[in-house]
Amino acid sequence: MLQSSTLSGVIQHALCTSLKGGTRELTAKHFSFCSATPPGIGGQEQSEITTDKAGDEDPSHTVIIDEATNEAAAVDPAEPHKIFGVAQENGVHLKFVLTTHHHWDHAGGNDKIKELIPGIKVYGGSVDNVRGCTDKLENGDRISLGDETSILSLHTPCHTLGHISYYVTGKDGEDPAVFTGDTLFIAGCGKFFEGTAEQMYQSLCVTLGSLPKPTKVYCGHEYTEKNLQFALTVEPDNEKIKQKFLWAERQVRTGLPTIPSTIEEELETNPFMRVDLPEVQEKVGCKSPVDAIREIRRLKDAWKPTK
Repeated sequence: MLQSSTLSGVIQHALCTSLKGGTRELTAKHFSFCSATPPGIGGQEQSEITTDKAGDEDPSHTVIIDEATNEAAAVDPAEPHKIFGVAQENGVHLKFVLTTHHHWDHAGGNDKIKELIPGIKVYGGSVDNVRGCTDKLENGDRISLGDETSILSLHTPCHTLGHISYYVTGKDGEDPAVFTGDTLFIAGCGKFFEGTAEQMYQSLCVTLGSLPKPTKVYCGHEYTEKNLQFALTVEPDNEKIKQKFLWAERQVRTGLPTIPSTIEEELETNPFMRVDLPEVQEKVGCKSPVDAIREIRRLKDAWKPTK
């Protein structure tokens, strides 16, 4: 079974049940997720199974553990001392780092973790100039973690040109999860800093959107409540968005996480992943999915939340 723990002493269940101190059992069979929460936060930006969050600007910190061997990988360890502490606390051996993209809040801890753990590998996208990278990944490259865990590299450019998402499963494809960095957020997506609307459409709607629907989604920051509030401006009559927004409000109000989502939920509630639908294109005055994703991003960039 999986276990999830955080440095703050707050343990999160993958299914968003009540928070308690201590260790929690999760749902996957072969690999675990442990999370470290940055300091000074309470309740607003949290993630579920693999990512505990802090404020809107704080990244998640995740350790993936292969339970058969106690080998582990850290995802975007921007605060390496915390990740190192989580690894020690759980008695696991950190084998490598998975970096989604080059921004400081995701790759800024790579050099320090290499000092803390001499010889550790640092993976990153081949065209993303990731700080401290030792091993560059192309789309479709596969990494093994221990005996039971498989990690597939997915090139998901736009936020940065070399952005990588990591698709993690048991060795036979069971218990899928994807770590999407700043490409896909719950009910949203990252800003188009380096790429184009065409690239974001491909990354979200083709690459990630084609993953198995039960795949759990763990993103790099938690903006769920605000993203769903914006989604309702695009589709005010979408009942699934309404329901998830009310749920997210309750989660945040009670200090519970809103991550993970699933690919299926994102296809139902994330406006950026619904641009293939004619009714969504019509809502934003567009006639193609790429034009729609570009316009929705423009609208989101100009939008101000009501609270």
